[in-house]
Parts: sequence; C-alpha cells; structure tokens
Amino acid sequence: MAKYRHFGIPTSRQSADEIYIESAKVYVTDPEAHPYNVEFLRFDADSDFNALVQKHPHVAFEVEDLDAAIAGKNVIIPPFNATPQLRCAFITDNEAVIELIQPIG
Repeated sequence: MAKYRHFGIPTSRQSADEIYIESAKVYVTDPEAHPYNVEFLRFDADSDFNALVQKHPHVAFEVEDLDAAIAGKNVIIPPFNATPQLRCAFITDNEAVIELIQPIG
C-alpha cells in the first residue's frame, strides 16, 4: 500500500535550506521540514530531468517495492537512487505526475 510522502512544486526561487542532487541537477527542500509536506524543486538550466517533473507539480508516495509499483505503469523516469536512503521513479496517471519512493536499507 502506498503512503503519502509529499507534494512537489517546481520553482525558480532559491531557498536557504535547499540541498543539491547532482545526478538530477536539482535543488530540493526537505518536505518534512514544511508544515504541509511541500517539497520545492529548483532545476539547473541544463538539467535533463523529465520536462513534466520540471514544469508540473507532483505527488509522492512511499512504496515497499518500487519495481512492483511501477510495473505496467507509464514510467517517465525509471528508478534511480535520489539519495543513499531513497530509490525513486516517476510515473504519470492520466495527467497526474506521481513520484514513487522506496526507502533503501
């Protein structure tokens, strides 16, 4: 069963508490530090991260088995290690952009 994690909003505004994810060329804030679990994403101009994620909000859910959760889905970003603790993938469902997250270890 999927568990709600956060709501992601692309932005061009710099935040004091953002961290950089080099593999995606994106700065992100910690959604757990936000009262409504909002994550802000600020992409480098040369980021090749999927355009849907760069331009549209997404909702993120934690899953136990990422590979099973994306099976048969419209995968727009295949599984990758966002951090040493999180493995992620992005799918679309109709026009909704969805991030699926599996904790590592």
